[in-house]
Amino acid sequence: QVQLVESGGGLVQAGGSLRLSCAASGRAFSDYAMGWFRQAPGKVREIVAAISCTGRRTYYADSAKGRFTISRENAKNTVYLQMNSLKPEDTAVYYCATQVQEDRFRVLVRNDEYDYWGQGTQVTVSS
Repeated sequence: QVQLVESGGGLVQAGGSLRLSCAASGRAFSDYAMGWFRQAPGKVREIVAAISCTGRRTYYADSAKGRFTISRENAKNTVYLQMNSLKPEDTAVYYCATQVQEDRFRVLVRNDEYDYWGQGTQVTVSS
């Protein structure tokens, strides 16, 4: 069983930055592919960024490219999402997700590819 705990959300003005963290417990963190998703009110949950077990491969949604950076510290069982140049449309609940992966270079980008989810952290960007 894997448990994920997100932190780092909050209220920020447009143009500002936040860094989200997701701490994982359970089996070896380096066996997990990780992803960040978000869900705004009235919208479906969507991928923001994903990272492979090794950290060598990443994926970004078009909305995140050039502004967000996903990274991981396997020694700390933690994945991060650095968010810069935030926009009001980035307002959402952000979720961390994980799934054990045998292919250590694979990134997972669909909701249904992940079995384990955190409780979410609210990000609100004011204009």
